[in-house]
Amino acid sequence: MVEVTALEEIIYDWFEYFHSHPEVSWKEFNTTKKIASILDDMQVQYKTFDDVTGLVAEIGQGEEIIAVRADIDALWQEVDGVMQANHSCGHDANISMVLGALYTLKNMKLGKRIRFIFQPAEELGGGALAMIKHNVIKDVSYLFGIHLRPIEELPLGKIAPAIHHGAAVFLNGVISGEDAHGARPHQGRNAIDIIVAVQQMVKNIYIDPFEVYSVKLTKIVADGGSVNIIPGNATFSLDVRAQKNEILNIIQERIEQGLKQIEAMFGTSIGWDWIDKTPGAEVSEEAARIAELSIIESMGMEYLAPPVETPGSDDFHFYTIKSPDLKAVMIGVGANLTPGLHHPNMVFNRQALIDGTKVLTTTLKNAAKG
Repeated sequence: MVEVTALEEIIYDWFEYFHSHPEVSWKEFNTTKKIASILDDMQVQYKTFDDVTGLVAEIGQGEEIIAVRADIDALWQEVDGVMQANHSCGHDANISMVLGALYTLKNMKLGKRIRFIFQPAEELGGGALAMIKHNVIKDVSYLFGIHLRPIEELPLGKIAPAIHHGAAVFLNGVISGEDAHGARPHQGRNAIDIIVAVQQMVKNIYIDPFEVYSVKLTKIVADGGSVNIIPGNATFSLDVRAQKNEILNIIQERIEQGLKQIEAMFGTSIGWDWIDKTPGAEVSEEAARIAELSIIESMGMEYLAPPVETPGSDDFHFYTIKSPDLKAVMIGVGANLTPGLHHPNMVFNRQALIDGTKVLTTTLKNAAKG
């Protein structure tokens, strides 16, 4: 009991540090150093990179490799009137739970190697791709992830063996029209009229109603500099989501067709770029089964929840898109998390850190059996 209590205190201390020292994507320099320092104290070997933040550690022995990913970056957002880095997505918790599993497993006899991937820049969607370029999943057979879930998905005391994230992509658009005097609108091309047409177009995209998807304008900037000037130029952004990767692709095609038609209708140039595309989950049933049995083994049947379906996205799924044979799953941990992920004042019950650590430790141990 004393040893367990000591580990809990260590996990809470790690969490307090990471929570108090958030760093945004690609700038997780001190976070990387702190993780390296913890690994040094554990006497666990690791590898850092010259061109990106993050690091990779490995324990165990054998030819086959099991891996787990922890994302380490924070968001940049306004908190109580101040713009700052903020761990409102729970990556501070993910780091702590993965380190807790590493701490517990490092002296166990394992039939396989376990690789611990501390990945930067999940929030910008490029961190997984950067790690893939550094061959972090080379020769990996199973990949696990873990993430706290908002209370509407899972309460404290419930853990899901899989998270079925949706796919997401964003569009930045530029309208290049012509300003006009408010008294002579016929002399210009009103960018606001075009924005209204874009809004109507996205609202008229219809897919099979049994599919989960959404398309919405999330940013509009159109300013002629004065209230009596009709703006000809504007910028806008779209947030596009779908539960399945193939549905997201269909919606992108529909949007591009619609924008071309609006261009022709108004005789005005519209340029656009797709950015930060994040694939939906490709969940391995075999990996999810290992996680399910591990939840029951470590916490009891009463903790087991069904897989979570969520419209949120995560760049974790780039690993399976780039390596289709990889058996991957992300475990969802109930934490009574409110008001929600990415809310600047997000809070959760920290008992979830201990629950998640126990489940992840058991999952990795079972996956790494010889």
